[in-house]
Amino acid sequence: MAQLYYRYSTMNAGKTLELIKVAYNYEERGKRVLILVPEIDDRFGRGKAVSKAGLEREAVPVSEDTNLLELFLSEAERGQIDCVLLDEGQFLKKHHILELTEIVDSFDTPVMVYGLKNDFKNELFEGSMYLLIYADKIEEIKTICWCGRKATMVARVINDKFVRVGDQIMVGGNESYVSLCRKHYNDGRIGAENTRPSAKNAERAGGSPEISEGEA
Repeated sequence: MAQLYYRYSTMNAGKTLELIKVAYNYEERGKRVLILVPEIDDRFGRGKAVSKAGLEREAVPVSEDTNLLELFLSEAERGQIDCVLLDEGQFLKKHHILELTEIVDSFDTPVMVYGLKNDFKNELFEGSMYLLIYADKIEEIKTICWCGRKATMVARVINDKFVRVGDQIMVGGNESYVSLCRKHYNDGRIGAENTRPSAKNAERAGGSPEISEGEA
């Protein structure tokens, strides 16, 4: 039976690289995959899943209003879809998750969603919250903090300063986010050379432009 998979991690754990690998494995066996990406993440151009290793795949962009079930049925008219792969799943809305469950349950098609779980304030994204509720299988893709411990949290960095407040969605990569263990997230240390920041340095960043907290 097909399942809805949620594969999550912090930044820089290779989620997009894993998605591209899965797509290759399906296609090597003559299967067809449907790759989706939220259109809000346009760092590499609209409709692209791009890994930090430099590999990329064309993908169908998904907006807030996109009905994923209708999109799946439309794409299936051109040929059977054997697997749905979706990157940056934290940016999905509740209705997207419910539509993905319908693809799995009514059409027996596996769906694999890759994304972050918690944001830079350690709060769940809407997409990640409903994936945790509805996914049949939840898997963690692990990466490490600068200290060598497992990284479980994402810190936002602006002008080399650890930032704890601001809009949830702000698109950026290595220049804007760093994966940390709980200890160094709580200490506010983004590297071995950093000390715990003062209240002034943990500055407020309200009004930041809305861009996506993506990984690859």
